[in-house]
Amino acid sequence: MNTQELLDWQGPVLVVPGLGGSGERHWQSLWQRRYTDFRRVEQSDWNTPDLDRWARSIVEAAVALDEPALVIAHSFGCLATVRAEIFQSGLIAGALLVAPADPARFDADNHLLQTPLQFPSSVIASRNDPWISLSVAQRWAERWGSDFVDLGEAGHINADSGFGDWASGLDHLDWLCRRMNQRAQPGGKRSAALHARIAATV
Repeated sequence: MNTQELLDWQGPVLVVPGLGGSGERHWQSLWQRRYTDFRRVEQSDWNTPDLDRWARSIVEAAVALDEPALVIAHSFGCLATVRAEIFQSGLIAGALLVAPADPARFDADNHLLQTPLQFPSSVIASRNDPWISLSVAQRWAERWGSDFVDLGEAGHINADSGFGDWASGLDHLDWLCRRMNQRAQPGGKRSAALHARIAATV
């Protein structure tokens, strides 16, 4: 199955895991196997949280695409996604930021944007996430101008928390895609490039 059968979004999709690279049972990996045009951003070392190196990997993956990408990030991958926007803007069309790690744990507070992101985004957080408190996650969401979703007691929103393929997560992703399309042009119209791609399939 491809993205066009899943979402109100016709562009590329990048999957950005957190530390450890999201194992086989992680919803990111399950989504990627199910939707074959999702592309994973690879890191040379999944166990070392090097913010700038991870962010550059995202930039390199996005530059290789024909148009801005929808990013699906988890944990430390969320921080790297926000950092990537500082390195080079215009490469990300929207971002689903799930269970972001607390920047303070990585001395990253001053290396991240403190102002709204230039693309639609959603921060999805948990009340008992060992990597970040709900209040801190909400504070960063406010700074980034992101929609904020409180999943309740959901752990780190990963396989160990029992999320599996996280079907309801696709609903959050679809909602984000609708926001992306609404903001593509004034008046809620899609971008010219996106409109042309849709017209070509009619």
